[in-house]
Amino acid sequence: MMLKILLFVGLLQAALFAQDDVVCKKCHATIYHEFYDSMHRKSSPKEDKVHQATWDLHPLKSKDDYTCAQCHTPNTQESNKVGDPISCTACHAIASIEEHPTANQNIYTDKPKTFFSATTNAERQIVKFQQSKDWLGLSKSTEGSPYHTIDYTNDLYSSGKVCMGCHSHRQNGHGFELCRTPMEGAKEGTKNCITCHMPQVKGSATSITQTPTHAYHGFAGVYNDPKLLAQYVDIKLERTQNGFDLFIINHAPHDLMLHPLRVVELQATLLTQNGSKKLPSYSFVRIIGKDGKPAMPWLATEVVKDTMIKANETRKVAFDEAVQSGDTVEVKLGFYPVDPKAAKNLNLESERSLTKFTILKKIELTIE
Repeated sequence: MMLKILLFVGLLQAALFAQDDVVCKKCHATIYHEFYDSMHRKSSPKEDKVHQATWDLHPLKSKDDYTCAQCHTPNTQESNKVGDPISCTACHAIASIEEHPTANQNIYTDKPKTFFSATTNAERQIVKFQQSKDWLGLSKSTEGSPYHTIDYTNDLYSSGKVCMGCHSHRQNGHGFELCRTPMEGAKEGTKNCITCHMPQVKGSATSITQTPTHAYHGFAGVYNDPKLLAQYVDIKLERTQNGFDLFIINHAPHDLMLHPLRVVELQATLLTQNGSKKLPSYSFVRIIGKDGKPAMPWLATEVVKDTMIKANETRKVAFDEAVQSGDTVEVKLGFYPVDPKAAKNLNLESERSLTKFTILKKIELTIE
């Protein structure tokens, strides 16, 4: 029996470090379930319809030269082939990050059976599996995992900088910067990329050691639990001589939306004793292109239009609409995951989940 158990553990370890995420599920069932529905797990063109539609139009597809592999399918990045999406180990084995003008690069640990992670404990240490008994031998305590070492000493994970290997910036072949996430959001230990997009939620992180909470591995964002991010946006109203102003306050250390396909929209409805009136909506975008027109990422050389709400910005939107004290303004701030115009060019206009208006924050404000 003992031989069978040891054989099982050996096979489990071998599968684990072959980056089989299903093995992680055995101890991290809740986290695995969250991760399975995340955009990290769906990072490959095989899993992401937008990425697939973009890759279908890319001139390098005919050469089977998938240059997005470094971040989107890191297990096959050296061969530049479309492979499996981001795995658990692709994030938890990042030892350091090399900074480059075109894009940063993740450097993976060469230590076998070692994963990095963050901890809320004051003392960060390397935890190896060990069991101990009390002096009577009646009770037994367990520390660490029997399948891998946990290294809590890597500052990348406590500061959120671990995200900057892929999410910092990216230039195309023309030297044009397609996107950038400022480092200001990955410097603090108490507020960073991880604490915002992976907040603590109820439930144990592992079946071996029970914990009251764990970091959310669904990665809150456009496609998954966007309302978890609503706390970082406030909306206020001030009455003016000709109507009222709405103020959108972005508390995030980066633009409200970073991807050039996204469209943020403000919708307002005036509610009075006589009924309701839908007011003009306002859109906020960052459009990349060439020669003053929108273009695909590999062709872009300039920012054609940029009205996106910036990091830590308070954006005023004025409404010239007669109001009275006691009137109410219903405000919806939301987004389109893919600009409806861009969706048409990508042949995705029929994908309702990509082109529907998704509410980030809804609030009713009273005119004083």
